[in-house]
Amino acid sequence: MKSWRTPVALLAVVVASALDVASAQDKWPSKPIRMVVPFPPTAASDALSRITGERLAQMYGQQFVIDNRPGAGGLIGSDLVRTAAPDGYTLAMVGQPHLSNVLLREPKPYDPLRDFAAISLVASTPNVIVLGKGVEVKTIPDLIALAKAKPGALNYGSAGVGSSSHLAGALFTSKAKIDVVHVPFRAGGDSRSALLSGAIQFYVYPLPAIVGMIKAGQMRALAVASSRRAEALPDLQTSAEAGFPQYISESWFGVIAPRALPKQLITRLNADLVSVLKEPAIQEKIVRQGAEARPSTPEQFAKMQRDEYVELGALIKEIGMKAQ
Repeated sequence: MKSWRTPVALLAVVVASALDVASAQDKWPSKPIRMVVPFPPTAASDALSRITGERLAQMYGQQFVIDNRPGAGGLIGSDLVRTAAPDGYTLAMVGQPHLSNVLLREPKPYDPLRDFAAISLVASTPNVIVLGKGVEVKTIPDLIALAKAKPGALNYGSAGVGSSSHLAGALFTSKAKIDVVHVPFRAGGDSRSALLSGAIQFYVYPLPAIVGMIKAGQMRALAVASSRRAEALPDLQTSAEAGFPQYISESWFGVIAPRALPKQLITRLNADLVSVLKEPAIQEKIVRQGAEARPSTPEQFAKMQRDEYVELGALIKEIGMKAQ
């Protein structure tokens, strides 16, 4: 008798578990949702998380808790999400470092393509070249000439090895063929202080991370590294207008979740996030931050990451970037 009752009992347990999961998904969200940001509060990813999180909180009637987890160029925050329960209550706003930092390390801490569920691309932003105190150049060729006149004497900053600002700065120095020193910073405030004091001569920021200080006249931007001017800073010239059209550099940001997040929740989160990103008021807030809303399907976001992973691998190899 036990030979047929045992499988039936096991089947009953499986069915009950499946029903419990389905019930939990139907009730989602029933508690606050954590949005992990792998960088400090001054980062572009933080600003975008707060804009979208505030609106989603209104939609769901549940708080969106922004959880800043900086460190290791973004690896700490990403890994926190990788190991979180796939129940829809832990998400992350990530950018290029989610991919690039993995490429710099062996053994790889995680697989950025297979260990996470793509929800949606959120925004893209041009990178902007910001000058340090005492650097009075007016064009990019002027900056290049200054660097070539003093090989190894100029410094440029970044948010850490493998960060989007590091890749943007390294790409610029590679295309300009200049010998400058990379100085990584752990905190955004430290890099800004270094620019204000003249300890570093330039920094290539994602525009949302620095747009407020540029507008306030606290920082001087040389050019925005995009094909057209940024709506947030319409008077700032593009890299082409600043005399160096071969330099185009943009950053992206998107929401991910643990890999095993049920398809039903991926679809729900994507639909709600896309809806929010299409609202004129949200788009205006994102534009004011120096970015552009870029909603997508999960499949489009996943493909974009796959394509960029290959491109970043080639760039990192070309410029010889290594983890420090």
